[in-house]
Amino acid sequence: MNWYVKVLKQYVDFNGRARRQEFWMFTLINFLISLAINILSLAIAPELAILGTLYSLAVLLPSLAVGARRLHDIGKSGWLLLLILIPLIGVILLIVWWATDSEHGPNDWGPNPKGIGNVNEIDSLGKE
Repeated sequence: MNWYVKVLKQYVDFNGRARRQEFWMFTLINFLISLAINILSLAIAPELAILGTLYSLAVLLPSLAVGARRLHDIGKSGWLLLLILIPLIGVILLIVWWATDSEHGPNDWGPNPKGIGNVNEIDSLGKE
């Protein structure tokens, strides 16, 4: 749940990197909340189906932001999210990239969020 809240706090932050765990935990919790809202709205009152739509609109920007940050983590541009517009092939390609491990060390979008491959001050001592 902490990963979900972290993404919501970074509402429209398309800068930086997001590790796999952050992306997939947000996706899982988002799916479960959407499923619960839709099941409850259908079970209690079908006219409450608008709640699912409102929730989806509320999390649209955070979903795009975490998707772009996830692509940044593997060294790709966030603009590649537009591949989702290509039926089937675009979705499959994005899922493969989202499941790919982080690029070790810092890249154009910042240091590795896992800390792997980042240069610390202590590591650079004596190498000058």
